[in-house]
Amino acid sequence: MSVIEKIKKLAKENAENTIRQRRHLHQNPELSFCEFETAKFIAKELRALGLEPTEGVAGTGLVALIEGNNPANKTIALRADIDALPILEQNDVAYKSNNEGVMHACGHDVHTSSLLGAAKILVELKNEFEGTIKLIFQPAEEKAPGGASLMIADGVLQNPEVNGIIGQHVAPNIPVGKIGFREGMYMASTDEVYMKIIGKGGHGAAPHQAVDPILASSHIIVALQQIISRNRNPSFPSVLTFGKFIAEGATNIIPNEVYIEGTFRCMDESWRAEGLQKMQKMAEGMAEAMGAKCEFWIEKGYPFLQNNPGLTQSLRAYAAEYVGLENIIDLDLWMGGEDFAFYSQKVPACFYRLGTRNEAKGIVSGVHTPTFDIDEEALEIGPGLMAYMALRELEH
Repeated sequence: MSVIEKIKKLAKENAENTIRQRRHLHQNPELSFCEFETAKFIAKELRALGLEPTEGVAGTGLVALIEGNNPANKTIALRADIDALPILEQNDVAYKSNNEGVMHACGHDVHTSSLLGAAKILVELKNEFEGTIKLIFQPAEEKAPGGASLMIADGVLQNPEVNGIIGQHVAPNIPVGKIGFREGMYMASTDEVYMKIIGKGGHGAAPHQAVDPILASSHIIVALQQIISRNRNPSFPSVLTFGKFIAEGATNIIPNEVYIEGTFRCMDESWRAEGLQKMQKMAEGMAEAMGAKCEFWIEKGYPFLQNNPGLTQSLRAYAAEYVGLENIIDLDLWMGGEDFAFYSQKVPACFYRLGTRNEAKGIVSGVHTPTFDIDEEALEIGPGLMAYMALRELEH
């Protein structure tokens, strides 16, 4: 029996257990940096496989090694995120969240159970490969500064040094059974922009006696959009969006201040820094020119995610061997953010998409929605595919 046949057989035999793990995680979600019971569950499942995880990495993260023959030959890391979102689940399913207001609405329960499933397969086959598989169960993907950055700071890419890292994410827009890849630029950096425009309140009938922060804010927002359209390199996409504008005035009241929140996303780290600097300078200068004051601050988020071309090409080929070339699709550039990007800035990395959609079953909701769910057939495909790609890459 070939390795691919062995992996498919093991993935099928273990699918029920993977579903059990996923449903347990889904019923017991925990928010970023609070994944204490989740970490205990993962540690228990790993010990049942004969592995001894290192716990408490970046707070609630875990790392475990599966060593084959000649473990120092090469190390490939497999990463899953373990945190949930502050969303009230609306699904009517047996495994609905028991933690009201918290939900695995981004599929991290799938990522974690898939990695546990892949671990079981790899343990079964550890005498048939050379090198080491490093399992990374990472906290706090959903909350800045991101668990990935903290795990890197704790040395997760060292001891042994990682030669490449693979990450999987559910894709509710892709039918179950299909896998998506994209080389090079894939996901955007994510920074949060905050402004307080301070003027002088007054009566709406006498604007000359006031300093209108609403008018100043409106000019600033339009001007900041022009920074993006007139300054960025068109080869690197960029998005600036403002989603909150609070002005506590009334039909005849000019307020004292306006509060604004937005997000800046791009695919180039140099432009990221330059664009934020230009925004701050323009916002402060325009406010001053209109007699107001601008307090401008930035919450730095994740860098852009770069899929290493060589690694991605290889994994795409391995995935085609596993699920068939007809089930491999090309992913579009996406301006969403992911803290897996921190790994991609350090070592060769590939972040791919696992199809989870099934329209016939009514499984069509997007991530970060209260009705998100998956076709659990993906829980046979995901672990097996991840294990197969890891083994093939160790041989590469």
